[in-house]
Amino acid sequence: MGIDYGSKKVGLAFTDAGGSMAFPHSVVPNTPKLLDVIVSLIHAKQVAVVVIGHSLDKAGKPNAIHTAVEGFILDLTLQTGIPVHLQSEQYSTQAAIRLQGKSATTDASAAALILDSYLTRKQ
Repeated sequence: MGIDYGSKKVGLAFTDAGGSMAFPHSVVPNTPKLLDVIVSLIHAKQVAVVVIGHSLDKAGKPNAIHTAVEGFILDLTLQTGIPVHLQSEQYSTQAAIRLQGKSATTDASAAALILDSYLTRKQ
């Protein structure tokens, strides 16, 4: 499962059955129920690994959203016990916009790009 974590919206993506390609899934609001939504999807889709975009500024240092991501990773790990990996997300949203144009699914496409980068790096 790939996650593009934002302060207002969170993009989600999943791989194919073989774990070789990433596909956009959905965009969900970042509300207090976010963890429940993600945990439910993890169980429903039998997710074994979660990849979250590592949010850094242009200098390569953690940006403002990074603290929220760290807390989310801790909560997700405690709830599910599955591995959570950080993968650079720098410019993933801009890349998604270049590929498909700006739309309601842009964040899900960014999550797919993050997940795809992880899959490529892992191979």
